[in-house]
Amino acid sequence: MTSPSVTTIHSRDNSFVKELRRFAQDTTAYRKQGRVWLEGDHLCRAALARGLRPAVSVFSESFWPLAQVEWAQAAIKTVVIADALFADISGLESPARMGFLLDLPPHAAVQPHAATVVLDRVQDAGNVGSILRSASAFGFRQVVAIKGSAALWSPKVLRAGMGAHFALSLVEGVGESDLAALQVPLLVTSSHAGDFLHRAALPWPCAWVMGHEGQGVSQGLEDRAALRIRIAQPGGEESLNVAAAAAICLHASGAGL
Repeated sequence: MTSPSVTTIHSRDNSFVKELRRFAQDTTAYRKQGRVWLEGDHLCRAALARGLRPAVSVFSESFWPLAQVEWAQAAIKTVVIADALFADISGLESPARMGFLLDLPPHAAVQPHAATVVLDRVQDAGNVGSILRSASAFGFRQVVAIKGSAALWSPKVLRAGMGAHFALSLVEGVGESDLAALQVPLLVTSSHAGDFLHRAALPWPCAWVMGHEGQGVSQGLEDRAALRIRIAQPGGEESLNVAAAAAICLHASGAGL
């Protein structure tokens, strides 16, 4: 394999540095640029493990002498930037020392028969990333985000997802009407109505709908649901965090696979 070209950058006014800063700080920059920024070796390794090759790998100048043995062939192009520039770009409290620019996967259509998680305007990036992790862990292969949900490839969702993105087909920006393409039963969560999860006969494959943190699942999706499910809470809490509820529901569906 031919060694990739290596470019060293020390100026904060460099156009590539400005581009990286946008990726790290603008939650929807990936939609305009068609690329996502993966910061840190965990996300980078997760992408490589799924057979993805980044367009550009980026290293801090102090880390590059240690990294080049392992990572020199990772990307088509390698950029080494001054440590202060990497710290300025980083969205982390403790900046990582490397990252990848990865071409965004092609736009995916809704797969009618896939085990699916539907995000109904789930807005917190940490919740969305956690739900993606649970979906991947418990055998779901598609996540469909309705308009109003957090941007799936934003830096915070990527960090919370811990690499789950690369195991899933992600469809975002859809309307409720687009869910008509799903040919699997729709299951909605409810705090106070429906069958208790531990007693319910859950279909597989299915599509779990996880609702807005404050408003829950929309009435339109409730009306379409094959089942309404609630989680027993003997401790008496009014409701669960949506990411916690998703983990419980998705495990209950996928545990017997």
